[in-house]
Amino acid sequence: MRKQTAMNRDWIATARTLSQALPYLQRYEGAVVVVKFGGHAMGDDEAMETFARDIVLMRQVGVNPVIVHGGGPMINEMLDKLDIKSEFVNGKRVTDEATVEVVEMVLSGRVNKRIVQAISSQGGKGVGLSGKDANLMICEPTDPALGLVGTPVECDTTILHAMFAADIIPVIAPLGMGRAGETFNVNGDTAAGAIAAALKADRLLLLTDVAGVKNAEGEVMTDLTAAQIREMTADGTIAGGMIPKTETALMALDGGVRAAVILDGRAPNATLLELFTEHGAGSIIRKG
Repeated sequence: MRKQTAMNRDWIATARTLSQALPYLQRYEGAVVVVKFGGHAMGDDEAMETFARDIVLMRQVGVNPVIVHGGGPMINEMLDKLDIKSEFVNGKRVTDEATVEVVEMVLSGRVNKRIVQAISSQGGKGVGLSGKDANLMICEPTDPALGLVGTPVECDTTILHAMFAADIIPVIAPLGMGRAGETFNVNGDTAAGAIAAALKADRLLLLTDVAGVKNAEGEVMTDLTAAQIREMTADGTIAGGMIPKTETALMALDGGVRAAVILDGRAPNATLLELFTEHGAGSIIRKG
């Protein structure tokens, strides 16, 4: 009898949570949410399953999610297997023609289809594509010294809107096409920010392996403005791998995204907590 009472308390708590989510479900109905997926969750089957279920739920309640994924560790693994040596300039990999072929094979093949399969397993309709499809991302070289590493300069989101209308969840590999038809490797965060800006997305969610943006005391800051981000970067509070994340967030805000959130992708149901609860799950950055 005691066990039954405990279970009933759990059910009541679940019902209360669902009830409290109603204003947020209404708020995000029809909204576009771009999610950059990478880090720990990509390499863990259980985390992948949870992520896919959350994305399918978002689509089920009327949100239009777009997934942009990375895949750096998988690319490195395949380059090692094929004994393709890489050169580095200022710590960044030079992407030559042999390397970009591997990048495309891993990102558009192995990684992309694994995410699509996970979404399908949860009852969703995921379709994989890359920035090369339907002129989604036209790129120019980021730095000639880095070879075929590109920065998006034009994004045609027509294909994505067609997918939204068909209840399809786009899963995008961060590859772009140059004006001469060459293939460019694009940083996953950069690709997500560019696509979010082109869509004028309501939210850009950047999943990471840290809890969020921290202040000088090491505390996670839950609400930030673009001006605060610039100040914290200038004084060294924001440093290392967090800088590209916050730069992407600022670029997306300048492009018309309503808000960007840096959140811990290791936390179960992080995207749902961020969108559909009062307290959120990371550091939200607004223009001001």
